Amino acid sequence: MITINAKNFSFAASDNTTLLSLLRDELGLSGPKLGCGEGECGACMVLVDGRPQTSCNLPLWAVKGHAVITLEGLGNASQAHPLQQAFVEENAGQCGYCLSGILVSASALLQHTPEPTRAQICEALDKHLCRCGAHDRIIRAVQRAAQSSRS
Repeated sequence: MITINAKNFSFAASDNTTLLSLLRDELGLSGPKLGCGEGECGACMVLVDGRPQTSCNLPLWAVKGHAVITLEGLGNASQAHPLQQAFVEENAGQCGYCLSGILVSASALLQHTPEPTRAQICEALDKHLCRCGAHDRIIRAVQRAAQSSRS
């Protein structure tokens, strides 16, 4: 049994199937993306028990009995997560391929560090590759979300 976005699932998939394959191919979740396939780019990042983990190289046996949150579990169009709203307000994304993983990692940061410094934000997002050059807007969006959570 795996809890994904607050729903319990049982699967017949092999224990060596990657979590990313399960999320995308079996559940149809498009938030986590396949980037490098080696856990180096962050496009496939999800939360496992509240901690950012790459899902492209994470076998199902490693997450059985754990809670997994994807971008889809953070919020939706009618009830956006403060980070999602801040990213829109700061125009923090261009192509959007990396944003799912960045949002997931940033949500873990804000959960554990509600008032992060710029350096803490940069460190939390260091594992994510963004080729669009939106780094300053992404950092401002995380700062905005932290600020709105305090208000």
